[in-house]
Amino acid sequence: MKRLLLIGGLFALTLPALAKQAPATAPTSKAHVLTVAELDQWLDKPEEVVLIDVRRPDEVSTIGGFPVYLSIQLSQLESSISWIPRNRKIITVSNHAARAGKAADLLASKGFTVIGAVGADSYEKEGGHRVVHIAIPPPKAANP
Repeated sequence: MKRLLLIGGLFALTLPALAKQAPATAPTSKAHVLTVAELDQWLDKPEEVVLIDVRRPDEVSTIGGFPVYLSIQLSQLESSISWIPRNRKIITVSNHAARAGKAADLLASKGFTVIGAVGADSYEKEGGHRVVHIAIPPPKAANP
């Protein structure tokens, strides 16, 4: 009986600590987040896949992007569906895969074959080496 009371008391002491932890959140996307190895395998098959980068241009220039992709911001994705190729598998790209996941879900709901989502920044921080960093050219001097 003392053991039961002791275990019950310990459990009661841990409840407040458990309640203070952040609640688990449901996934914001159904899309598979690609690993570095998975993305690298698909990048080796450019004839089969198209990357759709849903970031703003300043994010691509700051963080870097992949060598070949379509740039369509998430807010414009649905209105751009008519010119997205349907004969290729799609990988969506954002910085950390959150927006890419939303884009992947939207495209999948429209009948596209979506492989998954990837974050360019996350990919590079996890050891990926195919992010391209392009220096922004300085502004042209004004003509006198």
